Parts: sequence; structure tokens; C-alpha cells
Amino acid sequence: MRGLIGKKIGMTRVFDDLGFTVPVTILELGPCNVVQVKTKNRDGYDSVQVGFTDVTMKSVNKPLAGHFNKHNSQPKSILREFQPVPGFKYISGQIFDVSIFNIGDFVTVVGKSKGRGFSGVIKRHNFARQKKTHGTGHTERSPGSIGQASDPSRVFPGMKMAGRYGNSNVSVENLKIIKIDKDNNYIMVKGAVPGARNGIIMVSK
Repeated sequence: MRGLIGKKIGMTRVFDDLGFTVPVTILELGPCNVVQVKTKNRDGYDSVQVGFTDVTMKSVNKPLAGHFNKHNSQPKSILREFQPVPGFKYISGQIFDVSIFNIGDFVTVVGKSKGRGFSGVIKRHNFARQKKTHGTGHTERSPGSIGQASDPSRVFPGMKMAGRYGNSNVSVENLKIIKIDKDNNYIMVKGAVPGARNGIIMVSK
């Protein structure tokens, strides 16, 4: 298995062999069950669908209930897909935990960033504010010009403006695994991980 589903526990620090402090994020990963094995002949592509966090059958809708019954799987609240390892045989019901990772591995973590609501251009796009001198008016935090006049008489797509900020999927690559706790299904990765505490994340090699 190339990855696992989990949740972000929080941040702390550890000390390395030289006594330097290292900021780490604690992630609880798995155990994850294989729900469905997709093949190129039947589904058009190869992947392994895994589930995280058991729920009761009445907690899922009828299409998902039929999906879990078809594959003889315990209902899961979260389903994600990972690319399979070539040559490895996956079957429904297999369980994977943090033992698939090793200390020193570099992983990619995908999480949903914190939602910040409707934000201005200074917070959203790191614009600099205007000068607070005479004649500026109350436009210190305004974006300024957003286009030309009669030609082209429109605002170009992709113009950086105020709008909803955050609450989007963010990937952070090459995070080094510092420590693994197999008893509690924890791993510690160096650096920060997107999202709030207890947010759902995906970790893959």
C-alpha cells in the first residue's frame, strides 16, 4: 500500500541526536481496510479503495450501503483511493497500518486547509497596503486598479481579488518521518501539515 487515511492530532517538538529541536506534526493513521480493488479492465484504471473509521450501516445512505454489502466490508465514514503497488495482490478486507512506513521516509500529505471565509486581497494574496498619507482616503486595504478602461472594457479572468479563502485541498510534499508509534498508530512528520486539529488527511509515499 502506498498510503493511508488518518487525522491530524496536533504539533509538538522533539529533539534529534545532536540536541536540536525539530518541529513535528503528530498524525494518527489507520488502520485502513481495503474496500474495493479497481482494475483497468473493469473500471478503466487501477486503484485501491480503502476506508477509515467504522460506522453503523444505518449511518450511510443506500447507495453506499449497497457498495459495502457488495464487497463484504464494514461501513466506513471516509473512503479514499490510492495507486496500487505493482505486483502486490490486494483483496477486500485487508488491513494496513503505519507499519507500511519507515523512519526517514519522505511522504506527501494532503489535507483541507482552514477556512477563512471572505477575505480581502491583503490577507488572501499578500498584497501590500497603500500609503496612509494625505489624500489616500479610506482605501489603504483596497486592491487598486483591476483593469484598463475602454480597451478591453472587461476584467481578465484570474484577476486577484477579494473572495473566499481557505477550505481547499492542499498538498505538502517531502515531509520526513521522524518517529513512528505502532502501538497508537501515530507517526511524526517534520514540519506543518495543512488543516485544523482532527482534520482528515491522506499520507502517501
